Amino acid sequence: MKVERFVEILGADFYTGVPDSLLKPLCNWLMSTYGIDPKHHVIAANEGNCVGLAAGYHMATGKVPVVYMQNSGEGNIINPTASLLNEKVYAIPVIFVVGWRGEPGVHDEPQHIYQGEITRTLLDDMGIRNFVISKETTEEELESVMAEYRTLLAEGHDVAFVVRKGALSYDGKVEYKNSNPLLREEVIRHLTLVSGTDPVISTTGKASRELFEAREADGTGHSFDFLTVGSMGHCSSIALGVALNKPGTKVWCLDGDGAALMHMGAMAVIASMNPDNLVHIVINNGSHESVGGLPTAVKDVDLAKIASDCGYSKAVTVSGPAELDEALREAKAGNELTFIEVKSAIGARDDLGRPTTTALENKQHFMEYLKTLK
Repeated sequence: MKVERFVEILGADFYTGVPDSLLKPLCNWLMSTYGIDPKHHVIAANEGNCVGLAAGYHMATGKVPVVYMQNSGEGNIINPTASLLNEKVYAIPVIFVVGWRGEPGVHDEPQHIYQGEITRTLLDDMGIRNFVISKETTEEELESVMAEYRTLLAEGHDVAFVVRKGALSYDGKVEYKNSNPLLREEVIRHLTLVSGTDPVISTTGKASRELFEAREADGTGHSFDFLTVGSMGHCSSIALGVALNKPGTKVWCLDGDGAALMHMGAMAVIASMNPDNLVHIVINNGSHESVGGLPTAVKDVDLAKIASDCGYSKAVTVSGPAELDEALREAKAGNELTFIEVKSAIGARDDLGRPTTTALENKQHFMEYLKTLK
């Protein structure tokens, strides 16, 4: 179904969400039509943030908003949906559009498998009527469902459309780019040269894929790294847990701007614990690149200043290879909680592969390696 007809049938004029690869046609249509516009389209920090924003929009306008997301974001909406939107509380109507990663019977990455199994169950348990949109769904079917949904929405209920892979299409082209010189993969190769055999905890998406390939190219093996293939926004907390329990070991956290934004409160917790063996690197290309390239809200934010204000002992921003190497070497030699924001370009190799080990094997090898460290 053309995304233009999809949005026409929904009949909403305000969208807020976190980008998803399966919803790329919708995301690109929104960027092409509205860009980032407070009246029509806001890319939020996380899906719970979207729910709050949608609730405020409804109360200010009386209109029904749309919240879009990957199904991995359902966990972030449970609390505000159950305790804010639900008809037993404030009865605030929202249309959810959910990309169905890990749909049973459809091959996907390991972090999506269980989430895919419970996608509709979670919606059912929250009392959210939901309808699956596939390539075969006709406009007439969607219009009929939306007619039923309008009655539910008028009564303060929430509804959802669960979108299968390839169900929506958009012929428009949207280009996402910036002027930063370093590609993320280059940043990662600079890191691995300096970190050596230190443990590295990397964030979800292309960063972990590129770290895996960097180790393959170097022939160093993969036991040094924990690839956080899911749990977006939580790799810094995982790294904190490792650093606090291996105080004699330098621990590196390889984070992304979208992930750091999603649960930015973790930075305050990290600073409050002040582990002098942790280096927190955020590669900031201002983009949710792994799911299509849409902009993040921190593309022009001084993340190093935020880290410093939270209480990190040292926080710097770098953009070129020489200053990156200097910051990495100082972090390696130092004994203080360090934050390094690296401004990077948008882009990755077309032939970028995926880890050839399973998530469970990755965890087991990483734990065995940590046993050898102090």
